[in-house]
Amino acid sequence: MTETMIGVIGGSGIYEIAGLEGAEWVPVASPWGDPSDQILTGRLDGVKIAFLPRHGRGHVHAPSTVPYRANIDALKRLGVTDVISVSACGSFREAMAPGDFVIVDQFIDRTFARDKSFFGTGCVAHVSVAHPTCPRLSDACETAARDAGIRVHRGGTYLAMEGPQFSTLAESKMYREHWGADVIGMTNMPEAKLAREAELCYASVAMITDYDSWHPDHGEVDVTQIIATLMGNAEKGRALVAQLPGLLGPAREACPHGCDRALEYAILTAPDKRDPELVARLDAVAGRVLGNGRQET
Repeated sequence: MTETMIGVIGGSGIYEIAGLEGAEWVPVASPWGDPSDQILTGRLDGVKIAFLPRHGRGHVHAPSTVPYRANIDALKRLGVTDVISVSACGSFREAMAPGDFVIVDQFIDRTFARDKSFFGTGCVAHVSVAHPTCPRLSDACETAARDAGIRVHRGGTYLAMEGPQFSTLAESKMYREHWGADVIGMTNMPEAKLAREAELCYASVAMITDYDSWHPDHGEVDVTQIIATLMGNAEKGRALVAQLPGLLGPAREACPHGCDRALEYAILTAPDKRDPELVARLDAVAGRVLGNGRQET
């Protein structure tokens, strides 16, 4: 049994929640570089919570330059057990309209300019991301959205593109008609993969802002339209997050889906062949299995 600590990665509108007790911005040092920003910590309805602005306050990081490894590592170091990703996205489905939320359960990773793993030469590991989000945590997000009166869709495939430009019309049609993607965004990869490597439960809440460029009645993506929809989505996002402490509770059992044991058999490099420097950097992420970090209680 561990103490629940909810980590929320999202924009500034998400963490401005009334009732956050003991709110404090704290710096967290990571061997993977500086996180996007300091992390806002506190308690909400008695449950520990941490908010990390994915792009930094003032939106200083483009999707490709977000320090994804440092962000996940910093949350793990703080004691976060459950990560909720809240992000804007475009929709490939008529029924998934701007203003709706989607609880994502699958990804297609089209990013190419980002560090996607904590592991590498000197400590090789392979984790499964067949089911990249945690059903237990996704259940809580769906319930929270419905309790907050948000129109929400359970299940959807998120196409992660590199950006920062939006899709061409040909790409948009391909992703929708041939690849079976439901929504498109720029930030959930490699975030979800890294959370799995760090043995953190991860759920993705995609907030739809537009129909991308495929929709014949909406034309190309308009940033002014996106910003207007984002304003309304931020209020809904805060309402969703405010419901989570009551649903998850202060005490946490082991994840029934094994997210918190993802590294159990994943590390292949023999102990005597492991790079000590890399192993040292993995103290928070993989200390449970490498024996150089905090152990499960």
